[in-house]
Amino acid sequence: MYVMHNSEYPLSCFALFENGLCLVSDVNFDVLMIKLKGFFQNAKGNKMETRGTRYQYCDFLVKVGTVTMGPSARGISVEVDYSPCVVANDCWNLMMEFMQSFMGNHTPGIPSVFSNKHDGVYTQSDTMVQYMELFTKIRKQQPASIGGLR
Repeated sequence: MYVMHNSEYPLSCFALFENGLCLVSDVNFDVLMIKLKGFFQNAKGNKMETRGTRYQYCDFLVKVGTVTMGPSARGISVEVDYSPCVVANDCWNLMMEFMQSFMGNHTPGIPSVFSNKHDGVYTQSDTMVQYMELFTKIRKQQPASIGGLR
């Protein structure tokens, strides 16, 4: 289980499980986990974080951040949100066109959470699942190959 926080949702705490399940609770979930420390072992040194700048351009919200693991930078994250649309598949082509305007050919493929939802409403849990996928991908990379990351 991975416990995650997001500055866009400061009163929520997200617990992601390896099977893809995401539990959303209030911020006091951390206190509960401390009380249960006899049953769960905390993975030391695996804390990952992304910090950066938040930009707004018309209806688009863009967050660019540096992903760190411990004291070292491990990658860059770019999050794009199109605020008027809550069904992600309905606006994916528009988001791709917008991302290509500043990322060129380095735009991502369709996220895996989209394939699971089809015409479902996109939620903050889906964002956290995407961050978890990014962190897992970065964690698996060898430190020597990080220099070539874009």
